[in-house]
Amino acid sequence: MNAGQWGRGALAALALALALALPLRPMPGVLVGEAADSGQSAKPASSTARRELPAADVPTPQPGRAPTPTPPVSPEASPDSGPPFRLPFAGEPGPSTWLLTQAYGNTIFAYRERMRIYDAGQGLHFGIDLAARCGTPVLAIGDGVVVQVDNIYHGAGPHNVVIDHPSGYASLYGHLLARSHLIEGATVRRGDPVGVSGDPDLTCSSRPHLHLEIRNAPSHRKAFNPMLLIAADWDRIALAGDSPLGFEQDLADPARWITWADQPVVVFGQPLLNDYESAWPPEW
Repeated sequence: MNAGQWGRGALAALALALALALPLRPMPGVLVGEAADSGQSAKPASSTARRELPAADVPTPQPGRAPTPTPPVSPEASPDSGPPFRLPFAGEPGPSTWLLTQAYGNTIFAYRERMRIYDAGQGLHFGIDLAARCGTPVLAIGDGVVVQVDNIYHGAGPHNVVIDHPSGYASLYGHLLARSHLIEGATVRRGDPVGVSGDPDLTCSSRPHLHLEIRNAPSHRKAFNPMLLIAADWDRIALAGDSPLGFEQDLADPARWITWADQPVVVFGQPLLNDYESAWPPEW
């Protein structure tokens, strides 16, 4: 055997050793393993298969984070019955119908206006704002009794209606275009017309919207997050809004009150909850 033949033989032996040592990788369209034995095509796992979350992906409570306040529960509702109320509009949300433009709670706008517009509500936006064309029918979110019509004490002008519900809640419909046809003492059913949406600036062009609050009844001294109490896909609704889910961050406690589901109960007339020393975004 000459040197050339010896070299070629050594290379062939090395290649065979490597092939035996490395795991077999299937070529596209080539059957391997169980698929080859059964005569089936080798296919990738379906992208729609249920993903099992590893332990590291499972959300865990964050230390130091304030718990989400629990609104009062209707004595008639079971724990699995879901939110007790419906949306105040009949149509689906969208650019041609209505949009969520400000959430409940420690929104950026509320923080910047905490000393002026929202000082009576502890510096928070104590309802939700739903932009809609003037004249859009507003519906009762649940069964109840009308207890106030155009009560200026609540603001939300030029016209408003308050309905007490048997569950211990009350709903307030603000910035209505005209005085409601309802009278105090009238009984309403879920989905009944309450009035039509308007504009607090009386122009129907600057900022027409419905301001909706959910308070305790009968004192109306506390406000709760309507997004927790109205059956709706709020994450999807928020996608079409005008940045409605922007919340102010307290840099001393940055994990608190920064999602729509984690907002405090408002007690009217009490001190500000968000008079931060250092906040983000900063006040310009």
